[in-house]
Amino acid sequence: MAGQTINDRLLAARHSIAGQGLAKSVCKATTEEMIAPKKKHLDYLVHCTNEPNVSIPQLANLLVERTQNTNWVVVYKALITVHHLLAYGNERFTQYLASSNSTFQLNNFLDKSGVQGAAGARIGYDMSPFIRRYAKYLNEKALSYRTVAFDFCKVKRGKEEGSLRMMNAEKLLKTLPVLQAQLDALLEFDCTANDLTNGVINMCFMLLFRDLIRLFACYNDGIINLLEKYFDMNKKNCREALDLYKKFLIRMDRVGEFLKVAENVGIDKGDIPDLTKAPSSLLDALEGHLATLEGKKGSAANTPTQTASAQKNVASVMGALSSTSSSFGNAAASTRLDYPPAAAALLIDDSLRQQALAEEEAAMNQYKVHLLQGDELTGNEDLTEIINKVQSPTNAANNPFLGAGAPPGGQHAIVDLFGPAPPAGAAAPPAKASDDLLSLGNPFADMFGGHQAPQPGKVLTGDLDSSLASLANNLSINKTAAAQKPMQWNSPKNASKPGQTWSPQPMQATTGAGYRPMGPGMTLPTMPHTLPHTYHPPHYVLQQPGMAMGMPGAPMMPMAMAAPMRPAVPPQPTTNQFS
Repeated sequence: MAGQTINDRLLAARHSIAGQGLAKSVCKATTEEMIAPKKKHLDYLVHCTNEPNVSIPQLANLLVERTQNTNWVVVYKALITVHHLLAYGNERFTQYLASSNSTFQLNNFLDKSGVQGAAGARIGYDMSPFIRRYAKYLNEKALSYRTVAFDFCKVKRGKEEGSLRMMNAEKLLKTLPVLQAQLDALLEFDCTANDLTNGVINMCFMLLFRDLIRLFACYNDGIINLLEKYFDMNKKNCREALDLYKKFLIRMDRVGEFLKVAENVGIDKGDIPDLTKAPSSLLDALEGHLATLEGKKGSAANTPTQTASAQKNVASVMGALSSTSSSFGNAAASTRLDYPPAAAALLIDDSLRQQALAEEEAAMNQYKVHLLQGDELTGNEDLTEIINKVQSPTNAANNPFLGAGAPPGGQHAIVDLFGPAPPAGAAAPPAKASDDLLSLGNPFADMFGGHQAPQPGKVLTGDLDSSLASLANNLSINKTAAAQKPMQWNSPKNASKPGQTWSPQPMQATTGAGYRPMGPGMTLPTMPHTLPHTYHPPHYVLQQPGMAMGMPGAPMMPMAMAAPMRPAVPPQPTTNQFS
C-alpha cells in the first residue's frame, strides 16, 4: 500500500529523459511494490512483442537484467513478466529465449535484506526458494521449446486434431520425456496455501496453474496415443513406453496434490479439472505384454488369443484417461483465469481484503487532510470534487503566487510593468516571499530607470486592446529629449526630368559596331555633338574618289545604328542610291 519507492521513480525518470520507452515500461512492470505487475504495463509489453520494429533481444535482455537485482520483489516480478510474455506474447519472444544461451542464473539467489512483513517474518528470505524454483521452471520451459520446436502449452489438444494424439510412435517416444521434464520442474515449485501471502507469489501461482492444466492435458493425450500403439511396438519400444506410463502414474498423483492447493486457496471448483486415475488392471496388461515379448517364463500372455484379450481390456479401461483428457481440455480452453493478476485477486481471503481496504481508506483520509491543509472534512465529499478543489489554480494553498488577501473568486490584479511610476508619497505594498522568488527585482523597472518593485499603481484590464493602447502611450524611454525634425519628402512633380542635363560624349570611330577600315580616298566628317530631333532612314551615297561622303549639312545617323561600310567600287557614269 506504500506505492512506488524513490528508486522506482528515479529509474523511470532516467529512462524518460533518455527516451528509452521500452526500458521504462520494463521498469514500471518490475517495481519494488509488493503487488503483481499491473495489467497496463504487461499489455504494453505484449503489444511490443507483436511490433516488427521492436527489438526482441533488447526486451529480453532488459528483463534478464532486472533479474540480477538484489530486491526479491524486482526479481520475482521480472520472472513473472517473462512468463506472461511466454504465455501471451508473440512466439518471437519464446524463440529468442530458446535460441540464446543465456538462462536465469538464480540457483543461489537469496534476499538477505530482512524485509519485515505483517507477522514479523522475513518475507525476502522466505520467498527466495520459490524464486529459485520458478527460475528453474522457466529455464526448462525454454529448453523444451529448443528441443521440440513448439510450446506444449500452445499446441492443439483433443482426439481429432491433437498434436500428440496424431504423432507417430518414434517421435512420441522422444517427445514425452521432454514434456515430463518440464512438468517435473513445474511440480517442484511445491508451495502450500500458507505460502501464498502476497500478490507477487499469488500471480506466480496462477501462471503455473494455467501451465499445469495445459501441460497435463497434452501429457494425457500423448499417453493415450502411446497406449493405443503399445501392442504394435517392438520389444525395445514397449519397454520405453511402459517406463513412460509408470512415470505418468507418479506425476498424476503430484498433479492431484497441486490441484488441492489451488482449491484450498480459493479457486472455484468449476475452474479445477477432474482427475480420474486409470485402474491398476491396465498396468498389469501392459507388463504382461512386455513379458511375452521378452519370452519370460511363467508369463500369462503367451498366446495370440491372450494378447488380443489384453488389448480389449486396455481399450475398455482407457475410458478413464479419455475422461481426464476431456476435463483438462475444457479447463485449458476456458478464458476465466487467462489474466493472472485478476485471477490472483481470488486468492485473497476476506480478512486480508478487509485489512487492505482499511489501510487504503486510512491512507486516503490522511491524503485529503494533507492536501486541504486542515480544512474540515465531513466524510461525504466525493473524491473527484476533493481532487478538483485541491488542484484548482485559485486555491491559495496550492498557488504560492496568490496571497492571503486575494479577492474572492480568484480574480487577482495583473501588474502593469510598463505603466508610469506611482507618486513619490505613495505607500509601497507589503512585500511577500512570493513576490520575488529569486530576488531578481523587476528587470523592466531596472531597464527604464525604476528602482522599486512592480508598481500596483495601474492595473491592466482584461481587455487586450485597452492594455496594448496603454502600453503604447506609456512606452516612452526619454520624454525630455527634443523632438526630432520629421523627414521632408519632395514631391515627384518638382523633381527634374531625367536626361535634361545629359549630353552624349563623342565616340571614337574605331569603337563603333561593325567597324571596318575605309577604302582609299574615303573620309569621315566630324560627328555632331547633338543628336537630331528627326529621324531619317539610313542611305548610302557613293562618291567619286576625292569627294566627301554625304552632302554638307546632311544629317548623319548615330554610329551605333550605322550599317557596315562597304569598300569603294569602280566609277560609275551616274550616282546610284540604295535604300
